[in-house]
Amino acid sequence: MLSVPNILTLSRIVALPLLAFLLWWPDWAWGYMLAFVLYCLMGITDYFDGYLARSSGTVSKLGIFLDPIADKIMVATVILILAAQGVLRGPYVGDMHVIAGLIILIREIAVSGLREFLGGLQVSVPVSRLAKWKTTFQMIALGSLILGNAMPWWSVALGGLAMNVPHTVGLITLWGAAALTVITGWDYLRVGLKHMD
Repeated sequence: MLSVPNILTLSRIVALPLLAFLLWWPDWAWGYMLAFVLYCLMGITDYFDGYLARSSGTVSKLGIFLDPIADKIMVATVILILAAQGVLRGPYVGDMHVIAGLIILIREIAVSGLREFLGGLQVSVPVSRLAKWKTTFQMIALGSLILGNAMPWWSVALGGLAMNVPHTVGLITLWGAAALTVITGWDYLRVGLKHMD
């Protein structure tokens, strides 16, 4: 059943090719600004699809299935393209910031597999408050990294280096998200291990 919340969720999936296209050229500041606006709109639909489904009592199996998939493929798409185009690069450690993105992707895949396994055992794993913080850090990080390329002039001198403000915020929050990813991933794994022979 295509309710308004489900249409909002599907709109995020349908918008992904356009987001990927806009992110493909890291030197195209206007493309990255459009990508930032689109990314923000996708984040807003992520909030409202769940809110509308709960407030109107139209939570559906399709929505429960699609919402986490839409979130995960959006995050994976942005991380992979930013890594491929060299955006996950910063002072001192260079490309090592890709590791933070890799940690996030590994956790998303592992938790999805774990949820599928536990679902077969009729065991639900509720989303913790810490996991919501992880998602918040992740969304801020990716949005900031996109905004950094949209506004290459927004820089400050720090320690003899010109550092792009949104890009730096993005890298810091990406590592914060990666740290929370490890903690929440371990929490999910502990629950799963209790149900494994």
